[in-house]
Amino acid sequence: MLDLFCVRTRVDVGRAGWQWGPNIVEDRVQVVIAEDSVLLREGLTRLLTDRGHDVVAGVGDGVALVKTITELAAQGALPDVVVADVRMPPTHTDEGVRAAVELRKAHPGLGVLVLSQYVEERYATELLAGSTHGVGYLLKDRVAEVREFVDAVVRVASGVPRWTPRSSRSCSGAAVSRTCWRD
Repeated sequence: MLDLFCVRTRVDVGRAGWQWGPNIVEDRVQVVIAEDSVLLREGLTRLLTDRGHDVVAGVGDGVALVKTITELAAQGALPDVVVADVRMPPTHTDEGVRAAVELRKAHPGLGVLVLSQYVEERYATELLAGSTHGVGYLLKDRVAEVREFVDAVVRVASGVPRWTPRSSRSCSGAAVSRTCWRD
């Protein structure tokens, strides 16, 4: 979806402080965020909405993610991309990625960006078992700038695979390395 519009954002102008200015957003996307940490979930929401994207829902566990996407799809309002944490309640093991895999099977066109603290090759491999179109895996501590995260969301929503650049071993397996995309 290409939707050009202008948003007023706060811009850091160095010693002069902050000022409000236009920010042109070329690829407005609709996002659902699945993150169990309410502070991180709200922070991601703010980062994306401040840049003109629509966060249509935020959920705290994998079951709620699947339910929300199912309801949105039934209404004909499937988002462009889901941003999901790997480890979510109730066991804090792999609920987020299992929900993402389930959603990719049910909605192959849905972009899925996994945002994780952990390098887990099996999670990446599981996501890549189907199509790599619109799939990404980012390590939270390797995102150095907000624009890198926002860019990854937009790219995954548009179908481009996005991986933390050579995220240690997660891009080293044969099935994974052939699809790793780097700037």
